[in-house]
Amino acid sequence: MSLALVLVATPALAGRFHPGAPGVGDDYFPLAGNGGYDVSHYDLDITFDPATRDFAGVARIEATATDDLSTFNLDLRGFAIDRLRVSGVRARFHRDGQELTVRPRHKLKDGRDFTVLVEYAGTTGRPTDIEGALYGWVSMPDGSFVANEPEGASTWYPVNDHPTDKATYDISVTVPKGKTAVANGELVGRSTSDGWTTWDWSSDDQMASYLSTASVGDYDLRTYETADGLPIIDAVDRDLAPDADDALARTGQMIGYFESVFGDYPFASFGAIIDDDSVGYALETQTRPIYSGPPSEGTVAHELAHQWYGNAVSPGRWQDIWLNEGFATYASWLWDEHTGGRTTAARFDQLYASVPPGSSLWTVPPGDPTPTNLFAGSVYTRGAMTLEALRAKVGDDAFFTILRQWFERHDDGTAVTADLVALSEEVSGMPLDHFFDVWIYQPSKPTDW
Repeated sequence: MSLALVLVATPALAGRFHPGAPGVGDDYFPLAGNGGYDVSHYDLDITFDPATRDFAGVARIEATATDDLSTFNLDLRGFAIDRLRVSGVRARFHRDGQELTVRPRHKLKDGRDFTVLVEYAGTTGRPTDIEGALYGWVSMPDGSFVANEPEGASTWYPVNDHPTDKATYDISVTVPKGKTAVANGELVGRSTSDGWTTWDWSSDDQMASYLSTASVGDYDLRTYETADGLPIIDAVDRDLAPDADDALARTGQMIGYFESVFGDYPFASFGAIIDDDSVGYALETQTRPIYSGPPSEGTVAHELAHQWYGNAVSPGRWQDIWLNEGFATYASWLWDEHTGGRTTAARFDQLYASVPPGSSLWTVPPGDPTPTNLFAGSVYTRGAMTLEALRAKVGDDAFFTILRQWFERHDDGTAVTADLVALSEEVSGMPLDHFFDVWIYQPSKPTDW
């Protein structure tokens, strides 16, 4: 009788475990992220030589199973894997494009904490995103420009590469002596031995993978504190002109102003990385935005505002990227008005009156721009116009309450447009489905809202 029970129960038990999904289900990037587990921490130990582009990495990942897993996936492009262990035990794995499928020797029960150790190595390149723009770990003659949006983190470490799985990070980068490696968070250690320098950075705040960086270059580090004691760490390429960082001069004032509008700055430090490369854009990498050249003051304000809108509150799906870019663009408008420039209302009126109906500002809906229009002008400008139109509709008190509540309610997490609609209706007491439909989803110039 006991034997019969075992024969019946064993197949049922075995059938309970199944492979984790190869993506989180994002419509724009179906293979981004992975299902069945949640990462709590990444510990990355990287050695990089800009002269040869040789790269060696050790990734230690702490995670918790959210399903009964027979296998699970990580996102990783390129590199040869030298060793892979799950909770200290060697595991089998196979590769298929960006998908690294791991088969642990012992299946993972829902709720179980586990660790993944991946040792990997290879030569870095200059990867491009779906639109053909450089992103991820972009090799440069003097180092690297590392900007991952939307799913480029997998070009340099094994990762659950979607904003819905945030984690804390420790990033150590060993580079030839004389080079500087800059990552997120705070510099917690630096040591030099045998011609190599290791830079240790730690970020205890929750962070989406696309916001991580480990940029390497000929940087001077400049550190100071704001009037309120917030550490600022700027890294400026030594090849740039002395005025390359002039736009950073009002960083402390910007933080103070945005805190008065949005709420307390959400992280433990801030700063900037100003490079001398040709990538051609800036990115709001968490706590330390990266610029591919000297930025303007408006761009600095934009990337700073992202620390609240995009970083602390990240998009739950890439379709809703306007929640990042529209909010940050509007924040730069607010800063311009605050410092004596045009009012946000005047800017809205000028754009609405001057841009003809056939413009891509109106034909590309910011709430669903498609994957190849993720960074279209409408996502930024029409997204910001949506917020100004909302402000005029609900009034200043309700509008600025919405901005603060949006940050407070979703800090360290993600949200989608439907969440903003619900919050706006709650705060204002007004039905706003039609308003958001015409401003965010319709491929035409709004005329009635």
